[in-house]
Amino acid sequence: MNEFLLIFRRDYQTSSRQPPLEQLEDHLARWQSWFSELASSDKLARQLQRWDGQGRIITKDRIVSPGPYVELKESVGGLLIIKADDYAEAVEIARACPIFELGGNVEIRMGGLNRI
Repeated sequence: MNEFLLIFRRDYQTSSRQPPLEQLEDHLARWQSWFSELASSDKLARQLQRWDGQGRIITKDRIVSPGPYVELKESVGGLLIIKADDYAEAVEIARACPIFELGGNVEIRMGGLNRI
């Protein structure tokens, strides 16, 4: 069994892309349901981490500026580490993610390749 990092991104900046409160509450309930399913099937390796919308960007010249990049509409909203046999299984797990309801996407990375 391998660990895979799921990185959730969507447009958190454009006000017209944000759901109304009632829709957001329903959406968050679907996230909780998805997490429960992952936990009960022993696919949840680590709990979801939520991120603030602020952040900092450090350039190659070590200049620090507010982030995330303003020109990017999508921001990282959170991450999750799951257990799966391979990329195919990780993709199937990620396809059930509620982020797609709000136009988001999921990046998948396999971990444990170079242990530090």
